[in-house]
Amino acid sequence: MKLSTKGRYGIKAMIDLAVRYDSGEKLSTSQLAEMQCVSAAYLEQLIGSLRKAGLVVGSRGSQGGYSLSRSPELISVGDVLKALEGTTALVDCVGTEGTECTKVCSCSTRPLWLKLQRRIDDVLDSTTIRDMADDYKIQTERITELQ
Repeated sequence: MKLSTKGRYGIKAMIDLAVRYDSGEKLSTSQLAEMQCVSAAYLEQLIGSLRKAGLVVGSRGSQGGYSLSRSPELISVGDVLKALEGTTALVDCVGTEGTECTKVCSCSTRPLWLKLQRRIDDVLDSTTIRDMADDYKIQTERITELQ
């Protein structure tokens, strides 16, 4: 599995929203894009996918912007990646979509790929956006202390 920029920037955006979740602060796509150093148009695409998946909500107006649809401890990294990447499968034969491989039942390497896939999914599904946001806060505090 190789994450695209969609997955990487999408998780970062979700962490930025999680850091502000308790305060109720909303962020615009331009604010999020500036924080991520990506174009607002690109981030708007990511937010659209996250909205469609029910992970973020948006509101219009002077106090508008985006926020998480629910508490960050209820959103897993796996939820975000599935919304943005579609799948986290290492190889096609372990994904949720049907495989066209005719050797699925007799493949000597498939048991390894299945084992790896289960471990990856366990980590992604048990790590929440709150976990990531808490780690990020600690990391930024350490950087501030060093300066």
